[in-house]
Amino acid sequence: MTETDQRRVVFTRAGIWRGARESLPLWLGMLPFGLVIGVLADAKGMSLLEAVLMSALVYAGAAQLLALELWTDPAPIGAAMVAAFVVNIRMAPMGAALAPWLDRLRGIRLWGTLATLVDHSFALSVQEQRKGGRDAGYLLGVGLGLWASWVAFTALGHLAGSAVRLPPGHPLYFAAVAAFLSIMVGLWRSPRLDLGPWAVAGVVALAANRAGLPAPLPLVLGSFAGAALGAWIELRGRGMPGGAPRRMPREMRRR
Repeated sequence: MTETDQRRVVFTRAGIWRGARESLPLWLGMLPFGLVIGVLADAKGMSLLEAVLMSALVYAGAAQLLALELWTDPAPIGAAMVAAFVVNIRMAPMGAALAPWLDRLRGIRLWGTLATLVDHSFALSVQEQRKGGRDAGYLLGVGLGLWASWVAFTALGHLAGSAVRLPPGHPLYFAAVAAFLSIMVGLWRSPRLDLGPWAVAGVVALAANRAGLPAPLPLVLGSFAGAALGAWIELRGRGMPGGAPRRMPREMRRR
């Protein structure tokens, strides 16, 4: 087999089914998150059908939590859209990391895979790539398996919320903050790269909130402030214009 054949990306039903099977252990982690979404949707006055459609079509837990936190009557559609965009912009670098597979897909295979891409399917697929996996159907299979569990657990949470009404200020409503913190743990690389941008993002967001700016402006301002500092640190580390060049490795200096 040639090197080109070894690197050739395929998309098979077997890969889809294997991805769906390997997503099963992750269902346990999806259960409490989906239940919280369902309970909060019921508390905001959404019907079972509306809650299920939201999870089936949006399929983004962090964005759904944020939208529900902002939900009022009438619903702030514009604010919710901007907030969801800011939260989900992290999908862009995920797609870039999965380019060895995604760049070779077309049509419904590509768009179906992108529509079901979440943090969990990204993590498993990166591990599969590092092991030399060539079947891009694996990514779609993991995403579809998690999507099915997400919709089911949201419906279950809505039914539970209808049976048990939670009072305002119940600890369960802290789930939105807890969900974002859990995502941050997985994204952390090192204090040198992340501590400064994260701290700046938090300080700017808190300052904007204290200043009385309406949602989601504190989130947007904090996100862009942290991202700007993070980009500057990355450019500086690569020795690009505007920053100090990286030191040349010792082996290259000897030459």
